[in-house]
Amino acid sequence: MAESKRFLVSWDQFHRDCKALAWRLVEKQDEWAGIIGITRGGLIPAGIVARELDIKVIETIGISSYDDKDQREVKILKAVNKEITKDGQNWLVIDDLVDTGNTAKIIRQTLPKAHFATVYAKPAGEPLVDTYVTWVSQDTWIYFPWDVDIQPTDPIVAERKLLDSKRKTG
Repeated sequence: MAESKRFLVSWDQFHRDCKALAWRLVEKQDEWAGIIGITRGGLIPAGIVARELDIKVIETIGISSYDDKDQREVKILKAVNKEITKDGQNWLVIDDLVDTGNTAKIIRQTLPKAHFATVYAKPAGEPLVDTYVTWVSQDTWIYFPWDVDIQPTDPIVAERKLLDSKRKTG
């Protein structure tokens, strides 16, 4: 992983950022035909935005471009129902992040008239997104709340005592 910086996003922060995205989108258009959430990262923001904009029709597109933390070839795992979405006119496509722009390019090819919105945007993918909330440097890895576990930890003193005892015995 080339990224050297970390950006840890809490559930509260992510919810606030998704609501901020909804505020920006409500200014763009009065009514949307529906939302297309990009699985998996776009599902939670799509749900929040759908609630805030009172959108009842939700479709998904399954696109895979990561293997853990490494980018790889982009694959469509589940296509949208083109009978419903057609070319994307009046549809809102939501994802958590645009990074390299590889997923965004597939969206633009598949749904050329859709409005593509993400919560976070990195410079390489930013030109492919219509609306986003927060710009993040390309060398930053975003840790979303569903990517991390909150676990109790011992105080530093206890950790140090454990290390000291291992050094003495080991």
